[in-house]
Amino acid sequence: MALNISRPRTKSRTQDDGIARRLLDSSAQLSYDPLTEVDWETPLDTEFHGASPEWSTLYGTAYWNEMTEAQRKALTRQEAASVASTGIWFEMILQQMVLRDIYAKDPTSDTFQWALTEIADECRHSIMFARGAKKLQAPAYRPHRTAVELGRLFKTVAFGEAAYAAILVAEEVLDVMQRDWMRDERVVPFVRTINNIHVVEESRHMKFARDETRRHLARAGRTRRQIQSLLIAVAAYVIVTSMVNRKVYANAGLDEERALREAKANEHHKSMMRSSCSGLMEFLTSVGLLTKPALFFYQRANLI
Repeated sequence: MALNISRPRTKSRTQDDGIARRLLDSSAQLSYDPLTEVDWETPLDTEFHGASPEWSTLYGTAYWNEMTEAQRKALTRQEAASVASTGIWFEMILQQMVLRDIYAKDPTSDTFQWALTEIADECRHSIMFARGAKKLQAPAYRPHRTAVELGRLFKTVAFGEAAYAAILVAEEVLDVMQRDWMRDERVVPFVRTINNIHVVEESRHMKFARDETRRHLARAGRTRRQIQSLLIAVAAYVIVTSMVNRKVYANAGLDEERALREAKANEHHKSMMRSSCSGLMEFLTSVGLLTKPALFFYQRANLI
């Protein structure tokens, strides 16, 4: 007769592992290898957009109305590449935060193994985004030096709910826009495939981030919530304002200074960003992370 020598599990660990086990099962059933799923061989067709035009930072402006269709397509391709590059930057921060969170924890638990699965997903996504940006004929767009250093600080000091809620902020914004892009036949096919892969796999990451945020907040007092909510909001502001590099305009053959002015005043794009974050803001409100100081940064980033 076999002996059951497994260690007893606490109710909390059993519940957390239950969620992680479902995510592991989902990952086993529905995951992609971008190296084989994405068409990397077909040359870029410049008759396509890189993203849905309505998501362009200049859509609806006077400058957009003056641009030729070829210029609009060139701009959306550069903007899509910039968003991908920003995604790589934040995914590197994400991986370090998750690794730090599970450091020295029980490697036999499903939660630990799911965290490593998520990191493996993010590694594949980063390579996919890098190859996609290169195929879009874009340079290596990087966030401003200040954003890079703030990111370096954030990944070092953020813990618990701040780490997981910040992950959720970045992924929620990308999720809504990429759902539009992957369905849009005006978007170049290989970008649509990239977006589909990211949307499917990130849906599991967002589920985990929501659950981890709630779990960590269960033992957080008022002062900690106030501090963490502000840290998350600042991170959200830096992430969102870094998505589209100012150099995309010059690289698309536009007047960079004029494009910047019109993009900053573009009410259509601000409305698109706010609509993409409605679900996120509801979640932050429900867990007590949408405080007045935090609200200031979300408003500055046009997320609310």
